[in-house]
Amino acid sequence: MDNYFKIEGTDLRICVPAELDHHHAEQIRRGTDRLIRSRNIRRIIFDFQKTGFMDSSGIGMLMGRYKDMYFMGGSVKAVHVNDRVRKILRLSGVSKILKIDEGSPTGSGDI
Repeated sequence: MDNYFKIEGTDLRICVPAELDHHHAEQIRRGTDRLIRSRNIRRIIFDFQKTGFMDSSGIGMLMGRYKDMYFMGGSVKAVHVNDRVRKILRLSGVSKILKIDEGSPTGSGDI
């Protein structure tokens, strides 16, 4: 799962897999928490370019990372959100707290 994480400076970009289900949400949560503790991460960018499915565990993972970054003074945003994922984020209320941006962050600092 580490190939889904990329760091540039204080930004952590997470390339979300095609299906953000319980299994992947748990892996992303663990990896993100590990990187936040070991690096000076100030912004998390979830890249949904490849994602077509997300269940409630994915929503919970997003909300948890938002909460962590909020208390640390950081931010979280989502990029490349397709219509299906956007609808899930809107219906769950996540779109009210999570910035959704159509642009893509640059950088290739693979971990």
